[in-house]
Amino acid sequence: MKGGLGNIMKQAQAMQENLRKAQEQLATIEVTGSSGGGMVSITMTCRHDVKRVQIDPGLLQDDKEVLEDLIAAAMNDAVRKVEKTTEEKMTGLTAGLNIPGMKLPF
Repeated sequence: MKGGLGNIMKQAQAMQENLRKAQEQLATIEVTGSSGGGMVSITMTCRHDVKRVQIDPGLLQDDKEVLEDLIAAAMNDAVRKVEKTTEEKMTGLTAGLNIPGMKLPF
């Protein structure tokens, strides 16, 4: 049993290092969410840091509420893309770690 526990600890340490590297990579990956057929777009990193907000100049003459709704929709689109990208990146990290009773990723 001692060998089994040692192997699990090695796997956990390797996964922890891989997780740290993946988090560093995610901080540099950018995704863009958009709404209104691309009239509003928001670019953010996979750490949810907003890098750019682009608004079509034609929208600045429209109703304020319409612009607010489009910004919210673009932000939500970007967040969903961040979540999907993050999930895809993290899923591969836990593929080789087999700990009975644990379902990874969390």
